Amino acid sequence: MAKEIAIGFAGNPNCGKTTLFNAYTGANLKVANWPGVTVEKKEGRFKFHDSEYRLVDLPGAYSLTCYTMEEQVTRQYILSDEVDVIIDVADASSLQRNLYLTLQLIELGKPVILALNMMDIVEKRGMEIDTHRLPEMLGIPVIPVSARRKTGLDILMHAAAHHVDKPSDVPLIHHHGSEPAVRPTQTTRHKHQHHSEYAMVYSDLIEDKIDQLIDELRARYPGLQNYRWHAIKLLEGDKELREKYPVDRPDVLDRSYEQDIINQKYDFIDEIIQEVVVNREERTAVTDRADGLLTHRFLGLPIFLLIMALVFFLTFTVGDWLKEYFQMGLDWFSAGTLHYLELWGVAPTLISLIVDGIITGVGGILTFLPNIIILFLALAFLEDSGYMSRVAYVMDGIMGKLGLSGRAFIPMILGFGCSVPAIMASRSLENKRDRYKTMLITPFMSCSARLPIYVLFSEMFFPNHAMIAAYSMYLLGLLVAVACAFIMRLIDRRDKDKHGNALLIELPEYKSPSAHTIFIYVWEKVKDYLTRAGTIIFVASIIMWVLLNFGPSGYSTDMSSTFGSLLGRWLVPFFSPIGLGYWQIVVALIAGVSAKEVVVSSCAVLFSVNNVNSAAGMASLSAILSGMGFGPANALALMTFSLLYIPCAATLATIKKETSSWRWMLGAAAFQVAVAWIVSFIVYHIAALLV
Repeated sequence: MAKEIAIGFAGNPNCGKTTLFNAYTGANLKVANWPGVTVEKKEGRFKFHDSEYRLVDLPGAYSLTCYTMEEQVTRQYILSDEVDVIIDVADASSLQRNLYLTLQLIELGKPVILALNMMDIVEKRGMEIDTHRLPEMLGIPVIPVSARRKTGLDILMHAAAHHVDKPSDVPLIHHHGSEPAVRPTQTTRHKHQHHSEYAMVYSDLIEDKIDQLIDELRARYPGLQNYRWHAIKLLEGDKELREKYPVDRPDVLDRSYEQDIINQKYDFIDEIIQEVVVNREERTAVTDRADGLLTHRFLGLPIFLLIMALVFFLTFTVGDWLKEYFQMGLDWFSAGTLHYLELWGVAPTLISLIVDGIITGVGGILTFLPNIIILFLALAFLEDSGYMSRVAYVMDGIMGKLGLSGRAFIPMILGFGCSVPAIMASRSLENKRDRYKTMLITPFMSCSARLPIYVLFSEMFFPNHAMIAAYSMYLLGLLVAVACAFIMRLIDRRDKDKHGNALLIELPEYKSPSAHTIFIYVWEKVKDYLTRAGTIIFVASIIMWVLLNFGPSGYSTDMSSTFGSLLGRWLVPFFSPIGLGYWQIVVALIAGVSAKEVVVSSCAVLFSVNNVNSAAGMASLSAILSGMGFGPANALALMTFSLLYIPCAATLATIKKETSSWRWMLGAAAFQVAVAWIVSFIVYHIAALLV
């Protein structure tokens, strides 16, 4: 049997690396965390010409100099013996920015193949790339591909198989002649003629130091792989390598040469671009005009808010239309189950558990699936089109005033989908304190799990303005997160004199979203939603039924004498000032800590309403709540508290894992409850005066 070939997909963020990875693996993914860290690891299997390939989608990185956790993970994996071939995925339409990582990968001395992705965009811009000259200058195979159109994939994998044991079998032809090698003031011929050996050749000063360090490393650390790369990193002042492979040569390591090395790399990149890119002065006028509007200093933020308003308009209109069919199916299933259980003579207690507990709880959540699908479709479309990076850029100025980088807004945007990956995305921030602050405020962004709460209560109490009421929760979460960050900056004196928060982010080309990529994104989210419905919400519905049907005296049909009512009444004084002093609502909110959707399923069980999301179910629940004195102001308070209080158990576990601190996790939970109570108090009393 042929040896399995391990291929690592490396590249800058937004280069289409994951789209290319998905094109090979489809939905056959294995998602986990890298050992010892919480950076997501994606692996997939692929068969080609009777050979087995293990593909690893590495975290996006701009360089192998570790500034973020993702870059550290990418470097450690590439340096390990686990990878056989590195496929460097580069955005061909932004080749100049992508080649810096390429040169670093080549210096590692491992087999590298450059995949020029998005070649269709290059053609649309009227540009051409000389794919014959480029490999001559880099010394590695260069394969044009389009991950979106799935072209060039077989050729790329064939190149990977052919070059797995040949790290540098493409001849280097620099064509320098008598021209300056790097800078006009430097000599052209190094004593070792490195232009025939390496793609990237530095000035004589640095090359001499590299040679001296290589000799020192060979003497001190025999058997070390790629002495040249280690020597270069020592000259750059790489902390990890200086500690791991200390060299006592103060005459050579007299200062950090990192900036010199970076500058000379970019000089060589400019030389490459001049030789291989034709018509690069041609620009995509549509992209420029769009960026002029979407990233405008004053219009960028209002446009973002309008786009999100459109997302919620679609979520409600299209989602509610589809939801009717789900409700009909659930009604039919619930009535049929009840009929057959009674026909078979099943005990009333078991019938109540199945129909009133499980079907009412889980089924009520499943009817919101169309709304969830529409929301994720819209978010996937915005992300894959290249727009979400612009949002972070637009927010950079605002976040800077809060003592954070615009990059901190990226986890907050992800929070619209799910708080768990949003919390994990905070690892992209370089500063530890920034990561912790971002983790503290990110759960205030309204995740998709809260959407069923908004849909239910806004349609019950604000039928003519349901979309506006729900959308206001998303705006409120954003405002609360910004306000908390600002207050923390005022309290934390170390933030006042803090500099260096400027955002460095690549704005990818706008492109037509890939249907395949969107399908995988939405399917993964829907699968997660269904998994939660089949596990967490299923268990929570059973527990809720038990709490509401058993009390100190055993089984009881009187809900007011059960354990659930006792717990709720004990906490009513805490919730009364914010308009939520009803033990049933209190119990539903407590259950919502397991998963926010459980608030809806708990209300269905607590008030004995089947198919709570149907017109009849909402009418029944609205009548019950109104009879208790629960009105529009209370509904706004409930939605506000659900938005801001303790995130779900999975998010709390992620915070604990990211911070490695129970104290920080519990402190974050207490902080969020306090913020939720204060804001809900304000919303309730203002709404009571106006409504």
